[in-house]
Amino acid sequence: MKNIVILTGAGVSAESGLGTFRDAGGLWSQHRIEDVATPEGFARDPALVHRFYNARRVQAAKARPNAAHLALARLQTHWRGRVTLVTQNVDALHEAGGARRVIHMHGELAGALCAACGHRWQAPDEMSPGQSCPRCAAPKGRPDVVWFGEMPYRMDEVLTHLAEADLFAAIGTSGTVYPAAGFVEDAAHAGAHTVELNLEPSSVVSSFAERRFGPASRIVPEWVEELLGRAT
Repeated sequence: MKNIVILTGAGVSAESGLGTFRDAGGLWSQHRIEDVATPEGFARDPALVHRFYNARRVQAAKARPNAAHLALARLQTHWRGRVTLVTQNVDALHEAGGARRVIHMHGELAGALCAACGHRWQAPDEMSPGQSCPRCAAPKGRPDVVWFGEMPYRMDEVLTHLAEADLFAAIGTSGTVYPAAGFVEDAAHAGAHTVELNLEPSSVVSSFAERRFGPASRIVPEWVEELLGRAT
């Protein structure tokens, strides 16, 4: 076994204080997804969307990596083959935990994007409607995140890694958002062993050859130590 591809979702960052779609009382529970995470919502009320992502940006900046993030960084460092992290998360906790080769398929909270020319830059602490692009000056700045209905980033690269994977793991994902929910089928078709690590079974749990359940801060370090132990 040489190449490992790991998909991470909101469940990896939940224990760092970043809520998931389903958490009661969190930022997501205060808004409809259609209003704050779609191109149509941004067109209707850009001020609301900017306020939402400004709050998420502040929240993410205060968060610290947990034991799951640290364990995955350790796996990348010590595994003799290639370990590629593909995350649906828009926080930077994998990098803060020491990970490299992280593909942010849904973008990053720390980034801004010009909807006119495609230029990307570091987002200020607060963005607002009419944010000017530093390259073309168009008032078309938006958060550099992938909203529902938009194509995830770097998909060709992700699919190449899945086709070359010997082991595919999904950690902290719901299995309800495509195309990520279909990665297990892509990896299995390519001959990879597949494992789900989750607090509770995902919507696609039956597609995995192996399943482990519990808090990410416990089961991910245990799994990583098992892998590294087998490799020595």
